[in-house]
Amino acid sequence: MDPGIQDPELTPFGIEQARAAAATLATTPLTRIIVSPYTRALQTAQPFLRTHDATMVIMHEVRERAAFSCDVGSTPDLLAERFPHHDFDHLPHQWWHGGLEPVASTVARADAFRAAMAARGDSATTLLVSHWAFILALSGRSLENGEVLQYDPAARAPLEIDWDS
Repeated sequence: MDPGIQDPELTPFGIEQARAAAATLATTPLTRIIVSPYTRALQTAQPFLRTHDATMVIMHEVRERAAFSCDVGSTPDLLAERFPHHDFDHLPHQWWHGGLEPVASTVARADAFRAAMAARGDSATTLLVSHWAFILALSGRSLENGEVLQYDPAARAPLEIDWDS
């Protein structure tokens, strides 16, 4: 359901889901946290940053598939005002997809991310804070908000993706 709000913040329930996910991973070694630049993803990452001494990397490539008004992001300048302790200078002015993003584009972003992570030595200690469609394209799994999935980037890409799940 489209909330009709561009780049919305987490609801109080979403904040609780983020805290619960962080508590689930409290004893898991994390060295890097990759986060989408949507406000809700940045807010989701905050409890993890409080419990782990990890480097945060903001990547627009792991953003949601643009399909609704909530998938219109905020400019780097506005994000820097909201989150002054993070760097957004590397982001393009419009880092989200304009209009409905084709499924093939989302899958291509997930494939590129999978390959990049498989080539790194720290994938086992990297947390990805992303969105439903990107994670579905990456793993073939439809997750609920706040759900944690352990994922091996060296695993084969999903052969089929159920976009209606």
